[in-house]
Amino acid sequence: MKKMMIQITSGKGPAECCRVVACVQSLIMKQARQQSIKIEVLENKAGELNGTLLSATMMATSDKLDAFVKEWAGTIQWIAQSPYRRYHKRKNWFVGVAAFDVKELMQWNPKDVKLETCRSSGPGGQNVNKVETAVRGTHLPSGLQVMAMDTRSQLENKKLCLARLEAKIMVWQTEQLIAQQQSQWQEHNALERGNPVKTIKGELF
Repeated sequence: MKKMMIQITSGKGPAECCRVVACVQSLIMKQARQQSIKIEVLENKAGELNGTLLSATMMATSDKLDAFVKEWAGTIQWIAQSPYRRYHKRKNWFVGVAAFDVKELMQWNPKDVKLETCRSSGPGGQNVNKVETAVRGTHLPSGLQVMAMDTRSQLENKKLCLARLEAKIMVWQTEQLIAQQQSQWQEHNALERGNPVKTIKGELF
């Protein structure tokens, strides 16, 4: 089963481009469902106007993702009259779509984690506090920390701690990749916009 992050960004485009982000997200999600691809929204950054998005991040899971992603990744050109500026002459709006393979991109190495044991606090009486069963994990490259003290077993808490930290690192790495992708798209937007992978004509209302 393949997992991919799909991110749509308006770059530094105007409100119309933010509206296109929302419309493209709807189309991607609709098409994914039609193709039995599991898709979920991880984060939507709202634009200033109602119904607009600065960026949208989704996670797609399927064995048949390559063709689907290839169809959307790149620059999308949307041709429509502005829904916000009635007499505006411009009719071409652009957004960027990026896709990341989660497995390839997530650099997770348990050796980067420093584990420390400490006494559990909270319920459990005196017996719990005498033994250092809680485990704190610190991911050294990012400084991210998690704590696990769910069980009385130090080994179980260690496993929980590593699993939670891995999930946290995935989110952190994804955010970094997305920020990098956005800045690249903004830097190259003039170049990219001349070569859209998909052109859509339709109302933005």
